[in-house]
Amino acid sequence: MSQRTKIKALLESEQTNIEVTVKGWVRTFRNNQFIALNDGSTNSNIQIVVDFENTDPNLLKRITTGAALSVVGELVASLGKGQKVEVKAKQIEVLGDSDPEKYPLQPKKHSLEFLREIAHLRFRTNTFGAVFRVRNSLSYAVHTFFHERGFVYLHTPIITASDAEGAGETFHVTNFDLAYPPRTENGDVDFKQDFFGRATNLTVSGQLEGELGAMALSDIYTFGPTFRAENSNTTRHLAEFWMIEPEMAFYDLEDNMNLAEEFLKYLIGYVLKNNAEDIEFLSQRLAEEEKQKPQNERSETTLIEKLQFCLDNDFQRLTYTEAIDILKESTPNKKKKFTYLVEGWGTDLQSEHERYLVEKHFKKPVILTDYPKEIKAFYMRQNDDGKTVRAMDILFPGIGEIVGGSQREERLEKLEQRMTEMGIPTEELWWYLDTRRFGSCPHAGFGLGFERMVQFVTGMGNIRDVIPFPRFPKNAEF
Repeated sequence: MSQRTKIKALLESEQTNIEVTVKGWVRTFRNNQFIALNDGSTNSNIQIVVDFENTDPNLLKRITTGAALSVVGELVASLGKGQKVEVKAKQIEVLGDSDPEKYPLQPKKHSLEFLREIAHLRFRTNTFGAVFRVRNSLSYAVHTFFHERGFVYLHTPIITASDAEGAGETFHVTNFDLAYPPRTENGDVDFKQDFFGRATNLTVSGQLEGELGAMALSDIYTFGPTFRAENSNTTRHLAEFWMIEPEMAFYDLEDNMNLAEEFLKYLIGYVLKNNAEDIEFLSQRLAEEEKQKPQNERSETTLIEKLQFCLDNDFQRLTYTEAIDILKESTPNKKKKFTYLVEGWGTDLQSEHERYLVEKHFKKPVILTDYPKEIKAFYMRQNDDGKTVRAMDILFPGIGEIVGGSQREERLEKLEQRMTEMGIPTEELWWYLDTRRFGSCPHAGFGLGFERMVQFVTGMGNIRDVIPFPRFPKNAEF
């Protein structure tokens, strides 16, 4: 079975007049003579030329859209347009039939909404083939970037007893019979009898555990699934998604911003270099999609131009306070065009504000720093002004926030004071506070939502289309 050559390799080959074995799925079969075969290694099909006059008619009937074939034949220069080489079939074997009356992917344009309903088959389309090859490359690039810089890949727990953000939007983990859980004398659920002997949930972030690793290994990163029980049905939210979270000892906010900018540029550059064909296809797809929009909603740049733009420009850095001043005086705020008007300092910035700064005002990626402590997490280092923390968010065109990070609060008394103010029990995070008791040092880190990065690089409008099997409210299919 392994004696085959992938279609991508055949199309890139300079050789002809050699015998090859190729396997894949039928995209189309024209005139009982030309099979367009695809194996997922590229969006491009290879043409199989069938000598239909000398082929069993029963075999020809089985060559239908979606069927899996094994073809042995001669790779020859193609006389037709659109392909350099083709395969003159000597032997065709149907490995798996596909009933054309029932196969839902016919050779026509399907809506993304329809394809989400058949997510188990959507990999076979050009759009999703391109998206998931790009996702694969980005995953590889993440590991390569950190490996080249001496980072340790740390696996943080998926089941945890902590809620890193203090947000409370978690999925609970239990092996209780939910109808009849054991109860304490006062009627509360008795989690001491649960599997882990306490209340546990799926992780919302590996950051706190990542900090423990950084306090011994200096530079670590996590890359794994995280879960949020937000009842959110937007194009930007998932209940299960992947996060990349580096944590670095002996880093301040400036070091953190430098690494994050370098990291994002590395990922974009890697894909532009290694997935040029897929990015070109997705860029053309997006251009077609843009034509359906009203003129004033269309993007001014192509996908490739947008990606190259992020590579070529230093990210604009400014404080939250400076950003608020810009937004307050902006035309859409003065004319009440923003859904959420910016009244003044302390406003929690929405996606529309972030995109205005990136797309209209600066026209380049933006890093915002020094947010009000009231709208940020307890672990961020407090500034001397008593009002702000050493936070940083990176904002990208079309998507808003793509990275969130901070210098962490390394001073035990400051951290405990902030936890008390926010109602976070210090006794439950005794292990986290130990890193501030024993050899504390300045350190920093950030989180990148992987799907948002894939969404940005592929130009897909809905985050549900950049993860193989999306999980969102009322949906856990496949």
